[in-house]
Amino acid sequence: MNDAAPAPAPRRVRVRAPELIGKGGWLNTGGNALTLADLRGRVVILDFWTFCCINCLHVLDELRELEEKHRDTVVIIGVHSPKFVHEAEHQAVVDAVERYGVEHPVLDDPELATWKQYAVRAWPTLVAIDPEGYVVAQHAGEGHAHAIARLVEELEAEHAAKGTLRRGDGPYVAPEPEPTALRFPGKALALPNGNFLVSDTTRHQLVELEADGETVVRRIGSGVRGFVDGPADAAGFSEPQGLALLGADGPVVVADTVNHALRRVDLATGEVTTLAGTGRQWWQGSPTSGPAREVDLSSPWDVAFFGGRVWIAMAGVHQLWAYDPADGTVEVAAGTTNEGLVDGPPAEAWFAQPSGLAATADRLWVADSETSALRWVGLDGSVHTAVGTGLFDFGHRDGAAGQALLQHPLGVTALPDGSVAISDTYNHALRRYDPATGEVTTLATDLREPSDAVLVGDDIVVVESARHRLTRLRLPEEAVRVESVAHRTQRAATEVAPGGLRLDVIFQAPAGQKLDTRYGPSTRLLVSSTPPELLLDGEGAGTDLSRALELNPAVTEGVLHVSAMAASCDDDPSNEYPACHVHQQDWGVPVRLTAGGARRLPLVLAGMDD
Repeated sequence: MNDAAPAPAPRRVRVRAPELIGKGGWLNTGGNALTLADLRGRVVILDFWTFCCINCLHVLDELRELEEKHRDTVVIIGVHSPKFVHEAEHQAVVDAVERYGVEHPVLDDPELATWKQYAVRAWPTLVAIDPEGYVVAQHAGEGHAHAIARLVEELEAEHAAKGTLRRGDGPYVAPEPEPTALRFPGKALALPNGNFLVSDTTRHQLVELEADGETVVRRIGSGVRGFVDGPADAAGFSEPQGLALLGADGPVVVADTVNHALRRVDLATGEVTTLAGTGRQWWQGSPTSGPAREVDLSSPWDVAFFGGRVWIAMAGVHQLWAYDPADGTVEVAAGTTNEGLVDGPPAEAWFAQPSGLAATADRLWVADSETSALRWVGLDGSVHTAVGTGLFDFGHRDGAAGQALLQHPLGVTALPDGSVAISDTYNHALRRYDPATGEVTTLATDLREPSDAVLVGDDIVVVESARHRLTRLRLPEEAVRVESVAHRTQRAATEVAPGGLRLDVIFQAPAGQKLDTRYGPSTRLLVSSTPPELLLDGEGAGTDLSRALELNPAVTEGVLHVSAMAASCDDDPSNEYPACHVHQQDWGVPVRLTAGGARRLPLVLAGMDD
């Protein structure tokens, strides 16, 4: 018998948490500004997010259960750190907090002040602060809710024993609801009877409006977030978005985004059933084809009927999928899950949060939001780019498509002359691309976050999401003149030395877990760069989370694209079926090559970089 005491767990690194500062001030606090001193005695989870980012929206949903279960000990603070210029507008942040049902305080940090203080490098990032005000963990990406929950329980026990845990109501103050017919509508569909069906996203419903676009005919869905089939008044949706007719007279297919599902609505009865998805989010390693009700999906944002199938803008994994109504199956149609702008055969193309679809006889148009791009798919499945250059360049510039700029478009609409209208969401504009001339023009401005548009005769009806309404415009014969502006992402470049650079992705399995090696390596690392010539060596995929890179001295600046994944499982030998979890994150790290720059680039996936 061995009476030796078990080795003590290693102590966490104790780093004093920097103060929370942001020029935009605080939301969801009843007008009160918060400091870390105000939060002393509570476990604080900082959620660094930006509202364009689908992974950030996933984390908001992951945190809901933790937020409810530990409401008297845990305070979640959203720190909004913008990528796009529009996201630095205070009212846009106010809108996003309501749009996505954020029920905790949010600090609006348009100048990335707190982001820099905490050395954050990616959206989303979670930082845990203990009741004494020390940083104890950092997690980048999504899939960490189980690890945070375990850490919270440990911190509760530790600080209850020390007398440093303070229980009670948190600082969250709910805003007053606004009495509008629609609330942040996402997409619209012209129905065979001349009415409109609109996804009333924030209220988890579909709303049928008369042809005037204002008078409510009926609501489909209970209005309570849920995943429930049944009659119109009892069915549950969760932030529905895209809509498409499955045949000339219906039924309607709905992209039920946060339920990770496709739903079917019978227009005659309002009955809702599920076509595809399990309600669970797709993760690396999950099936990518099969019976539609048995395959996980990931944040389907829009749907369109093209080539006999329902194509799905699968924003959560940067792909296009397709649902076959004839045999009830789904499969990946294009994209690799890597985030970026790469054209070519469907199995090699990269997308970045595709969010809008429109089909013609020979093309499927795609609003690829994170690359601020207009893409299209041919009948052979090949992927092409009409407008846009990548993840970091955006703006409002008309002219030849090769130099034109958009800013996070969410919708695209095919027009009768072969051109397409683009709901250029963060530019508050409706744009037009004409394949015949290769020109981009502006059709209308002074819209508020347009997210979709529907053609009705000579008019186009725009979903003004942040004005909570449909707006009817006459399609202009001449374009609107707009002063050109161009932007790059606001993040400061990391100064690194030319030549050798050590890339270390930090991953520490959460307490009570170990790396899952049952089926081979449990980690994956993919590295590339923009421009490609930035990397002389170190590009490509591998299983080691550390890698020696060689940076080209002739390239003064660029972006390192790093994608990392790690799988961990409960470390309990007595459990034949341990729970396993996937942790993953994509980083786009702007770098500037300087003689005195860093020789090591640490990126924290989970844990602390000591």
